[in-house]
Amino acid sequence: MNATKTPSPPPERKRGLGARLVYDLLRDEILDLVLPPGSPIDEVQLAERFEMSRTPIREALVRLAGEGLIATLPNRSTMVANLDFLNMAPFFDALTLMYRVTGQLAARNRRPEDLEAIRARQAEFSAAVAAQDALAMIATNAAFHAAIAEAGRNPYFNSLFSRLLDEGRRFLRLYYQSFEDRLPQRFVDEHEAMIAAIEAGDAETAERLGKAHAEQIVVQIRKLVIGEQRLDIAL
Repeated sequence: MNATKTPSPPPERKRGLGARLVYDLLRDEILDLVLPPGSPIDEVQLAERFEMSRTPIREALVRLAGEGLIATLPNRSTMVANLDFLNMAPFFDALTLMYRVTGQLAARNRRPEDLEAIRARQAEFSAAVAAQDALAMIATNAAFHAAIAEAGRNPYFNSLFSRLLDEGRRFLRLYYQSFEDRLPQRFVDEHEAMIAAIEAGDAETAERLGKAHAEQIVVQIRKLVIGEQRLDIAL
């Protein structure tokens, strides 16, 4: 399993797109825990890294701050925001609901081309599991569930689910790190069962499988968080 990832080199960019490029790269690095919670953010170092002025750097940081991914401390220093464990329960409630609803709607509304897209994303996810690449698993898992949401044909649910999947990437990174041995094949098998229910038009089963799929992730992350909190207390 690929446990670490180094920051990306400065990308080639067109004039005027600097802030967007910085935002995209830093956002991915924060969500993938390449930049872990509490990491300092230095404008000068970022300007040197991306080979650009501090103006687009600041624009990107303002946007990241608006999304709650970085925080400015009273002394005006900036850091990667800590994971919001206090709001973990409502976040997981919303995520579980989206797994249920999007699966149910996909079973009712899917078209042949939707199933093709879902299977294509599943193939990518399966390859990531086989490679034991946790970061690729997170990305392809989000794409798989986004394809299911698209098949449900409710743009409001699509938007909310995409946002939740993005916000959950840091939690999922912890989740995959909690497996000391190989990442289990059951993730692929659970996805296959969901595809079968959607293809069969079985909305009830699709909803039930989505709920179970989400809940086992929630339970594992909660165990991990509680264990880390107990360790902090012991130390």
